[in-house]
Amino acid sequence: MEDGEWLRAVDGVSFRVPKGKTVGIVGESGCGKSVTAMSIVGLLPKPMGHVLEGQVMFKGEDLSKADHDRMHEVRGGEIGVVFQEPMTALNPLHRIGKQISEALILHRGLSKREALIEAVDLLEKVGIPAPERRVLEYPHQLSGGMRQRVVIAIALACKPDLLIADEPTTALDVTVQSQILDLMKDLQNEMGMSTILITHDLGVIAGHCDEVVVMYAGRVVERAPVREIYASPLHAYTRGLLNAIPTLNTPRKSRLNTIEGQVASIKEFVSGCRFCQRMERTGDTLNTRAPFVEISKDHWVEACPKCVDKSILQNVH
Repeated sequence: MEDGEWLRAVDGVSFRVPKGKTVGIVGESGCGKSVTAMSIVGLLPKPMGHVLEGQVMFKGEDLSKADHDRMHEVRGGEIGVVFQEPMTALNPLHRIGKQISEALILHRGLSKREALIEAVDLLEKVGIPAPERRVLEYPHQLSGGMRQRVVIAIALACKPDLLIADEPTTALDVTVQSQILDLMKDLQNEMGMSTILITHDLGVIAGHCDEVVVMYAGRVVERAPVREIYASPLHAYTRGLLNAIPTLNTPRKSRLNTIEGQVASIKEFVSGCRFCQRMERTGDTLNTRAPFVEISKDHWVEACPKCVDKSILQNVH
């Protein structure tokens, strides 16, 4: 809120996550990906962060209207969250076993002894060697990859129906990143849960998601099955993200493709097309928001005539 008016960090974001499937949310930093995730689990900073309108439907319940006690049950119980920086997600003053046990005691009613035994099993499941020893260690004694595995163990401790993974591999090297993503996929298949995977890396999206939601400046500009996004990207921003990915055919020492400009500050958002704002285009597209239309089965796009090929929009009724 500024000068008595609400600033919309995310605006009109809409998507669904089918049971057992993974939906990836992709976009540059500042596009509203994490705010969207925090809105789902009621972790927006108070009192400034607030869901003004819309619904967060979870198993038939609107979580945006749930009280504090109900959300306390949901978080860590029915919805697990993996944050992007494990060193800040874990308490440096408590042993690993205690931090995993807390969720088991709170949400599943286990005794301290039962919870510690379960914590050892969880660490083994997420691939941490010598789990009986690791439960007695502190976060600083583990590598970055191991800490992230602990965070995943905590998120999955209560067998949630939905897992939200917010940039879960950002701080990890490429090899460990691949191991963590494969681990999450294996656990998802084993437990049958749904997943929201938030990332800025379309390469990660390609191998681990069923559907992609492309966000720009607080809005969804394109949404489609993952194969459709790669085979037929419609929005100029989506194409820009894909073109920025280096390939095996990229010449050595060549400049990588980039998207000109940067995401506008929330205070500067226009009511119309915000990607046109970035490209410094002029005209009515800056003042009027384009409709979100379905071009082909399950492939939706914000139909700005300056960002989507006009020949494609001509077929929309």
